[in-house]
Amino acid sequence: MTTVAAIDNDPATLTVDALVVGLYQADGDEGPRLAGGAETVDAAFSGRLAATFALLGATGAVGEVTKLASLGAVPAPVVAAVGLGEREKCAADTLRRAAGAAARALAGNDTIAISLPLADAEGHQEPADAVAALAEGALLGGYQFGGYKTKAEPGRRSPATSVSVVVADGADQDTKAQLKRAATLTAAVAQARDWVNTAPNQLRPPQFADAVADAVRKAKLEVEVLDEKALRKGGYGGILAVGEGSGALPRLVRIAYRPKGAAGHVALVGKGITFDTGGVSIKPAQGMWEMKSDMAGAAAVAAAMLAVAALKPKVSVTACLPMAENMLSGNAYRPGDIVTMYNGKRVEVLNTDAEGRMILGDAIARACEDEPDYLLETSTLTGGQVTALGKRVAGVMGSEELCDRVKLAGEKVGEPAWPMPLPEDVRKNMESDIADLSQVASGLDRAGHMLQGAVFLSEFVSEGVAWAHIDIAGPSYHPGEPYGYVAKGGTGVPVRTLVELIEDIAANG
Repeated sequence: MTTVAAIDNDPATLTVDALVVGLYQADGDEGPRLAGGAETVDAAFSGRLAATFALLGATGAVGEVTKLASLGAVPAPVVAAVGLGEREKCAADTLRRAAGAAARALAGNDTIAISLPLADAEGHQEPADAVAALAEGALLGGYQFGGYKTKAEPGRRSPATSVSVVVADGADQDTKAQLKRAATLTAAVAQARDWVNTAPNQLRPPQFADAVADAVRKAKLEVEVLDEKALRKGGYGGILAVGEGSGALPRLVRIAYRPKGAAGHVALVGKGITFDTGGVSIKPAQGMWEMKSDMAGAAAVAAAMLAVAALKPKVSVTACLPMAENMLSGNAYRPGDIVTMYNGKRVEVLNTDAEGRMILGDAIARACEDEPDYLLETSTLTGGQVTALGKRVAGVMGSEELCDRVKLAGEKVGEPAWPMPLPEDVRKNMESDIADLSQVASGLDRAGHMLQGAVFLSEFVSEGVAWAHIDIAGPSYHPGEPYGYVAKGGTGVPVRTLVELIEDIAANG
């Protein structure tokens, strides 16, 4: 486990395995320039540090890491330069990405010190915020999933056990508080990543429910797990329709954080499809293995609850996590079925691969019974999100003001989201001749597919509840090479956005 601390020592005197400094991109004909925090290190290299990195190919591009043997110029045997891009654009998330890239590139070094600028070009960035960004980036960038290899992987290098961030005052209480918060947040993100990366045969609905229940109980949160019998008794038709096609029957996990003096109530809902074959409307085989990540919304919500338990904001937070496995069997639900949902609405099923909205409709309706002020739901709901916004930007739909707050929170923590509309014509296209609504647009029209998902979910939100649906089909799972502080596999999006929003609501209503 990696720990992070603030120190105020001269970086040129630090006895660590590796020292990280920053490089800004070239300005005009000049080469890359050293960023603040590297002055004494540069002096130890006779003022030639930036030029030496340039000779090694460094350009200062964001996240680029170039390593140099110090050969005794400073106690650290390795000095690494991480790119910060253009100086004028170096913001908190730039530092977060840079620290993540450096931590990953320096895996195998036990102790790392980071000496990067703690204020932006205009001096507007608070040093404590910059320290938090560096700590988050380093801890997330060093993340590794344990995996299932029976033999040690050749060349696999362990992350550092200790990361030190160089600051002006290592005893500053605000800085220490920010570091503690960063450690809490990144531990939650790592837990979400672990759940998403777990093999689907080892995290079917009952096991996932047990894993979440065990984790939140250790965090002193209230938890209730409804099995298939309780779901049937309670009338959770959507969850049962999807989940009864599997031999591993569905669950609904409810978690509660209720502090004394709470000002308001936030409900969280997360989609927990532990594996999605598409059911009768089966998916293509290519890429289906990534459907182990179809429970990333539930993983993020459960992890956010762990962070909430540690950070203790003055607002009540409850979570509903519907968990099911969408499989093919004689018990699987079919196109043409009519399903009675938890709130009594009847849905005509047209596509069994639109299963997420079925389980979420039940969970949203149940969450609204607790009369929250805000409801935040997140799910890997539609391929339409990826088509519209790509792999790194979530789509957010719902109440306009809350969607704007989601966008701002995402921008702050480096998890971008973009508000999308809910046009009336989309709802019209989901009318059913025989039920209250169709599960997807009639004729299986995929136009505005991301919007269809949100329109369907809106049918289960109680009047007067401000709500936002965050579609993370792309951002929740990264199948390519790591970048910045994002590892291959589960990303943990949007844990930090949810926590940022909850703390903002606790502070500002």
